[in-house]
Amino acid sequence: MHSPHDPYVRVRGAREHNLKNVRVDIPRDTLTVFTGVSGSGKSSLAFGTIYAEAQRRYFESVAPYARRLIHQVGAPAVGEITGLPPAVSLEQRRSAPGARSSVGTVTTLSNSLRMLFSRAGDYPPGAERLDSDSFSPNTAVGACPECHGLGRIHRTDEELLVPDPSLSIREGAIAAWPGAWQGKNLRDVLDALGHDVDRPWRELPAKDREWILFTDEQPVVTVHPVRDAGRIQRPYQGTYMSARRYVLHTFADTRSRTLRAKAERFLTSAPCPVCGGSRLRPEAMAVTFAGRTIAELAGLPLSALAEMLSGAGAGGEETARVLTGDLLARIGTVTELGLGYLSLDRTAPTLSSGELQRLRLATQLRSGLFGVVYVLDEPSAGLHPADTEALLGVLGRLKEAGNSVFVVEHQMDVVRRADWLVDVGPLAGEHGGRVLHSGPPAGLAEVAESATRRFLFDEDPAPVRETRAPSGWIRLTGVERHNVRGVDAAFPLGVFTAVTGVSGSGKSTLVGQVLAGVLADRQAGDEPGPGERYCAAATGLEAVDRLVQVDQKPIGRTPRSNLATYTGLFDAVRKLFARTEAARERGYGAGRFSFNVSGGRCETCQGEGFVSVELLFLPSTYAPCPDCHGARYNPETLDVTLDGLTIAQVLDLTVESAASFFAGTPAAERALTTLLDVGLGYLRLGQPATELSGGEAQRIKLAAELQRTRRGHTLYLLDEPTTGLHPADVEVLMRQLHSLVDAGSTVVVVEHDMAMVAGADHVIDLGPEGGDRGGRIVASGAPAEVAGAAGSRTAPYLAKALRR
Repeated sequence: MHSPHDPYVRVRGAREHNLKNVRVDIPRDTLTVFTGVSGSGKSSLAFGTIYAEAQRRYFESVAPYARRLIHQVGAPAVGEITGLPPAVSLEQRRSAPGARSSVGTVTTLSNSLRMLFSRAGDYPPGAERLDSDSFSPNTAVGACPECHGLGRIHRTDEELLVPDPSLSIREGAIAAWPGAWQGKNLRDVLDALGHDVDRPWRELPAKDREWILFTDEQPVVTVHPVRDAGRIQRPYQGTYMSARRYVLHTFADTRSRTLRAKAERFLTSAPCPVCGGSRLRPEAMAVTFAGRTIAELAGLPLSALAEMLSGAGAGGEETARVLTGDLLARIGTVTELGLGYLSLDRTAPTLSSGELQRLRLATQLRSGLFGVVYVLDEPSAGLHPADTEALLGVLGRLKEAGNSVFVVEHQMDVVRRADWLVDVGPLAGEHGGRVLHSGPPAGLAEVAESATRRFLFDEDPAPVRETRAPSGWIRLTGVERHNVRGVDAAFPLGVFTAVTGVSGSGKSTLVGQVLAGVLADRQAGDEPGPGERYCAAATGLEAVDRLVQVDQKPIGRTPRSNLATYTGLFDAVRKLFARTEAARERGYGAGRFSFNVSGGRCETCQGEGFVSVELLFLPSTYAPCPDCHGARYNPETLDVTLDGLTIAQVLDLTVESAASFFAGTPAAERALTTLLDVGLGYLRLGQPATELSGGEAQRIKLAAELQRTRRGHTLYLLDEPTTGLHPADVEVLMRQLHSLVDAGSTVVVVEHDMAMVAGADHVIDLGPEGGDRGGRIVASGAPAEVAGAAGSRTAPYLAKALRR
C-alpha cells in the first residue's frame, strides 16, 4: 500500500496495444520523456494508458445524467495506476480545424483584442459603444453581410467558363461542367429545354448564353435520351444547374481535392468589395486603437503587434493599460515558442500540426493550472533546433508551476534535458512493448538493447558519403509569395536537396507552393497557373517528367480508409480469399470480402467496424460496432479462411507478420516490402486512417509511390518526412530516399532534422528569421558550406550534426 503522498505515478499491468504487462514508476513534478522507435509502444503507455485512465476517472466523477452523454470507448487495458493526478493532453490533432478558426481563436488572443477595442477603442463622435462580439467576423453582429465574415468573394465569368467559344455545347464548350454522365445529363437537359447544343457557342444569342451560364433557376424537365444500339434508356426527370452554380457548389462543398482544384480554375477570388477583406461590418471598422483598426492589428505579426501595444498602452487610461498588459503577457508566451511570425488572422488550416500544438501549449502556460500531468505529443515537431531551446524553457516553467510534464519525443536535445527517461522497445509492434529503462537519462548508457542509446550518447558516427554532382538545375527567378519576396532560387536535379530554416522562414512557401506549383502547371499544360504566377521566370522544368508531392495530409477521414485499401494491397488479398475452396463452393467473389459494399460486410456498422456516436456537447467519437465488435464482416463471410485466418484476422496482422504470411504471393509481397522499407512494419493492415499520424500517412503515400514502375525523371517533394520518427527510423527513411536518387530521380525535402540535412547533397537555408524577417536565401551549397555560413540560424546546428 502506497502512502497518499506517494511522489510516483505507478503503472501496473499495462497491456494496451502491444504493451507486455508493463510495470513502471514515474516520479511526479518532473519533465519525463518517453522514447523508442515508431510503434514501440511509448504512445500506448503515455496516451493510451496514463492519459486515458486520467480521463476515465474524470468522466467517472461527473454526475450520472451527464455521464450518459459521454460515450466511453472503454477503460485502458491496465491492472492499476496509483498516484495519478488530473491530466491535460496536448496531442497533435489529426482533424483539420475549420476555415474560420485562426491563430487568434486558438490562443483566445482575439477575445482580449476585441475587449480592448470594445472598452478602450476610439469611437467616432456620437457612435454607440459596441460590445466585443461586434468585433468578431464569426458572429452575426460582427460579420460583414456581403461575404458573411469570410473576407473574400468568389466570382466567375464567361471567358473562364467557356475558354473556346468556337465549340458547341455538345463538343464541350462549357469547360467548367463535369465529365462523364453528369456532363452529358446537363447537355441533354439543355437540349430538352429547347436550347441548340450543336451551334458554336459564340453564335448563340447573348440572352441564352447568359441564362445557360449564370441562372439561379433549376428547372426540371423530362429527358428522352438518344437510344444506343442494344441498350434501353428510359426517359427520366432531369434538373438543370447553371455552370456558375455548379462551380460554386463544387468549390464550397466537395471533399475531393481534385474536384475542388478543378472548380478553382474557373473562379477568381477577390477581397470583398464591401469590407475590403476585413471581414467586419463598417461600425466595427470605424473604431480604432492607437490609430489602427482591429483588422490592421490582427494582420500584424505577433512580434510587431507586441511592439506596437507596448508603446500604445504605456501612457493611456487605466483600462487600456490593464488590457494591453494582459495581451502582451499572452503574446509573450506565443513568441517565446518561436511563433512571433504568425498573425492573429492567420487561418488554422494553414498551420502545421506542430504550430497548432505549440499555440495550445502557450495558452496552457497562461491558464495557471497546478498539480496536473501535461501529456504532450512531440512538441518539437516542425521546430527548427534554434526554437527547441525556447520550447524547453516553456516546459520547464510548466514544471516549476507545480505540474508534471510527460512528453513523447524523438528529438535528442529534448531527451538530454529530461529529468526522467522511459525508453520503450526494443523494436516496433510485437517486438516492442517493454520498458527497457526508467530512470535518469544517463542510465540508458547501460542498456545494450535500446535503439535510443547510440543516438543519445552520439555513438557510431554516420559514415561519410560522397556528395553527388547535379545533372541539371531548375531555376526560379523573382519568386513573390507570402513572405518570400523577389527571391531567385536554384534546385539541383539528380541529387538529394534539403531546404532548411526556422519556422515561418518561407520553406513550405518556396517548395510546397512555388516549386510544386510551377511543375504542376507545366505538366498540366494549361494556361499559367498559380505556381507560374508566383515567379517571374522558371527554367529547367523540361528535365522533369513527373512530379510526386508527398504531404502529411490524412489518407482518409473515416475508419473505412486504411493502410491496405490505400496501397492497393487489399485487392490482392480479396482475390486470394475468393479463390479458396470454401468461397468457390458458396459462390463468393472478391467483392464479398470488401467491407465497402453490402453482401459480406456487417450492416450494423456498414463495414466500418466502428459506429459514430454523436455527443451533445463534445465532438462525435467512434466506438466498436456492438454486433461485429470491430471485425467489419458478417458471420457467413468470416466462415471462409485462408491458411487458417479469416479476412478480419488478416486485416489485424501487422505489416511485418503479413510479409511472412503472404511470402510467395507477388501481388501482396510488393506492397508489403515497400511498407517495410519505409519503417512501417509495426502498423496493422486494417489500421483506420483516423489512427495514423501525419508522418505515418506521409510514409504510406511514399510506400504506395515506391511500388509504381518508375518511368523518366521524377522529382519527389516531401514536407518534413522525419516528423514522428525515432532517429533509427530516420536512417531507414534516408536509405529509401537516397535509393530513389541513385535510381535517377531528384528528392527535395523541407526538413528540420539535422541528421537528414547533414546527409543531403545540397542545402538551401532560408531566413534569417520567420515572417517579415525571413523569406531570403541565407546560404546554399553542400552541407559543409552551409554549416560555415555567417548569419545562418541553421549553420551551428548543422556543423554540430556534421561533427557527429
